[in-house]
Amino acid sequence: MLTWLQRDSLDFPPLGRAMREPNGLLAAGGDLSPERLIQAYRHGCFPWYQEGQPILWWSPDPRTVLPPQEIHISRSLSKLMRQQRFRVTFDQAFPAVIAGCAEPRSYADGTWITSAMQSAYVELHLRGVAHSVEVWQDDQLVGGLYGLAMGKLFFGESMFSRVDNASKVGFATLVQHLHTWGFVLIDCQMPTQHLQSFGARTISRDKFSLYLQLYLDQPNVADWTA
Repeated sequence: MLTWLQRDSLDFPPLGRAMREPNGLLAAGGDLSPERLIQAYRHGCFPWYQEGQPILWWSPDPRTVLPPQEIHISRSLSKLMRQQRFRVTFDQAFPAVIAGCAEPRSYADGTWITSAMQSAYVELHLRGVAHSVEVWQDDQLVGGLYGLAMGKLFFGESMFSRVDNASKVGFATLVQHLHTWGFVLIDCQMPTQHLQSFGARTISRDKFSLYLQLYLDQPNVADWTA
């Protein structure tokens, strides 16, 4: 039976109660307050729902992850990065990045990044929890991604490209920095061909929970002003 969250409590049910089908559906309801969102990621779940639906919270098993030191950057992408056609920055245009991620895709109906979701993550950004990667070409924002940094873990949320390879350059640049900063794992949530091309793989929910226990409260040396 699906658990409905109460607005006056930040508690989530144990991850073991998540449904097998649809894979990982853990709870519904609650709100998108910064406190609840932070608690959700600390617990091992994340919000994902369509406009008009209640807020749905997910913890899929298996979980798609990428240890930064294991990233695979193809020869063609390495060459593109060396050519410096794009300029990559951090935390310079968070609202524009999440708005870009919310733009309709040709292969999908609608968007799960609702206006309420955008406002919630902008607030997390203002609190120093959510971060953006911007990819620029001739001073135009042509791609980017955003996610949350907590301890030595980065929780990726979404990315977008307006020109070929922009998000790939942004993601590869981010992962290289996360490696330098001592991060141990990037949560990619669900598998995609795009992420798998970088070396993303799956681990069990139990193993993912162990990463949370070990690294959520570990200090990092990230410099998002770089």
